[in-house]
Amino acid sequence: MSRPPTFTPPPGAHAITLRTSRGDFAAVDAPAAAGTSPKGTALLLPGFTGSKEDFNPLHETLTARGYHTVAVDGRGQYESDGPETDESAYAQEELARDVLAQAAALAALGAPDTPVHLVGHSLGGQIARAAVLLDHSPFRSLTLMASGPAQISVSQQQRVKLLQDALAVMTMAEVWEAIQAMEPPEETETGDVEGGLDEGLADQEDLRRRWLGNKPAQLLATGRQLCVEPDRVAELAAVPIPFHVLSGSRDDTWPVTLLDDMALRLRARRTVIQGAEHSPNTDKPLETAQAFADFWDQADPTSPQHQN
Repeated sequence: MSRPPTFTPPPGAHAITLRTSRGDFAAVDAPAAAGTSPKGTALLLPGFTGSKEDFNPLHETLTARGYHTVAVDGRGQYESDGPETDESAYAQEELARDVLAQAAALAALGAPDTPVHLVGHSLGGQIARAAVLLDHSPFRSLTLMASGPAQISVSQQQRVKLLQDALAVMTMAEVWEAIQAMEPPEETETGDVEGGLDEGLADQEDLRRRWLGNKPAQLLATGRQLCVEPDRVAELAAVPIPFHVLSGSRDDTWPVTLLDDMALRLRARRTVIQGAEHSPNTDKPLETAQAFADFWDQADPTSPQHQN
């Protein structure tokens, strides 16, 4: 899972409820910084077991570049409500239609202009892809961050299967404890020398609270999607908007070489963030945010890249 450095929105950003035709979604809203010329709006979708807070490290850089950013929790994810046991509510098309409704609702926030730049991390990238394939008209561009062309790697499928088996017989709290017992120490110790032990414990409690906020049916349904997702790159390549494929220099969920190939098939801009792994947004936030903004600066209706 992505581990944001803080669950508190950065300066200039605030928690909101994004009200849509398909229900309410918890979001972090960060308007373009004062004194900048507003350039556009970006809708940011988190990955499996993640949340809107995964994008907290990016907002300040992006808003300083003139972009209004809105990160959302998907249906049944952390602070967005959803059914506890009805997995049909989390079918990929349902989640994709939620994204279309979120994009439509951004106008109510005073978004400077639409269509919006869409960004999806990991699972969020595959949901974003599904939304664009349903209707690309709300979107100016699509960025797939650490999100591959089809199903996740075999090792990650095995992890998802373990989670599904655990959810069948354990409570969410019990599963959390089991996950912590299985993780190596460097994955569970979130404090650093400067922050100290107390800060590390607070961060861990934030992660636990996020985990407990997820609906079990959402985890089961979306985990299954990650394990069976077909390759839809050829379909996506036919959509007339610009694409960006961004990843770390190492990724155990989709091999980087697979992401390289997907970018070629999409005729997409390709960015590799050196020193980052599956979550460039938290591993190397400054470099990631700058890459997003550089791409968006070029992804306008008059750009040749728009004809991809």
